[in-house]
Amino acid sequence: MVMACVGLGANLGDAPATVRAAVQALAVLSQCRLLAASRLYRTPAWGNPDQPDFINAAVALETTLAAPVLLERLLATEQAFGRVRMAGERWGPRTLDLDLLLYGEQVIDLPQLKVPHPHLHARAFALLPLAEVAPEAVIPGHGTVRGALAAIETCGITPIGG
Repeated sequence: MVMACVGLGANLGDAPATVRAAVQALAVLSQCRLLAASRLYRTPAWGNPDQPDFINAAVALETTLAAPVLLERLLATEQAFGRVRMAGERWGPRTLDLDLLLYGEQVIDLPQLKVPHPHLHARAFALLPLAEVAPEAVIPGHGTVRGALAAIETCGITPIGG
């Protein structure tokens, strides 16, 4: 069993309801067990600021799935929530975004999967909820989640509940 950490985000439709429902969907993934889920956070849009604020959260899962298979399940969950990925689109609005942030302490560099998630150590919108579910998890090459969070600004990100 490996502890995998997943970041959730949405900013289209009823984003808080979508993120809550996605947490429940992840809780019933086969070969996975939900260990913890963070509160929800309202986050100013990042990368492309001309869009609605995001709702972000994180979960820690215990899984027997290989990382690429877990990613496939995450992408299928996104699609079930209406996500359509457009080639070349980055940082745009979305119904649901699920990112495999950490997979144990493994470093994975595949064309379709990079773990730890690129720039995780510098992104408050991912680290703040992640610190609720796995503060001592190691971001390979960057120390613990708690330590990475302590080194960055979190202004503009506000908890909105569970």
